[in-house]
Amino acid sequence: MHQGRVIPAEFIGVCKSQNPVKLAGEEVSSHDELMSNFFAQPDALAMGKTKEECAAEGISADLQTHMMFSGNRPSMSLLIPSHDPFELGRLLALYEHRVAVQGFVWDINSFDQWGVQLGKVLAKTVRDQLVATRTTGAEVSEKFNPSTSALMKHYMSSSE
Repeated sequence: MHQGRVIPAEFIGVCKSQNPVKLAGEEVSSHDELMSNFFAQPDALAMGKTKEECAAEGISADLQTHMMFSGNRPSMSLLIPSHDPFELGRLLALYEHRVAVQGFVWDINSFDQWGVQLGKVLAKTVRDQLVATRTTGAEVSEKFNPSTSALMKHYMSSSE
C-alpha cells in the first residue's frame, strides 16, 4: 500500500480495549501497542519518507530507494469508543449508508440480490455434489471451474 498502485485504506480503532493487558516490565499495554500502529500507519501513508530523510537516518545509499515512499496515499481513520453491540451497529449503519449513497450517485442498485440469487442456485449444484461424494464416493465433477473443483476436493479430503 505504500508503493505501487494507490489503494484507499480505512483504519478502525477502538478507544477502550475489551481485554486490557498490561504486562509487568512493558512500557505500554497491549492495546496501546496496537493503537500505536493504528495512528502510525495512516500517517506513514499520508506523509511517506523522502530519500533525504533516509540519508539523514544513515541508511546506506543502496537501500534508500527501497525505503523511500511517496506518501500522499488516501486513508480514513475511525475511532470508536468500544466494541460493544451498540457501537458495532453504528459502524455497520455507517457502511450501509455509504454504500446506499454511492449507489444513488452512480445510479446502481447497491443492494441488488440477483448475484446472491445466482450463488444460491449454484449452491444447490455444489450441495448435490457434496452429497454424491459423501454417500457414493463420486469424484468432484469437472462442471465446476477448476478453482472451485480444487477447493471442493480439498474440503472433502480434509473434512472426513
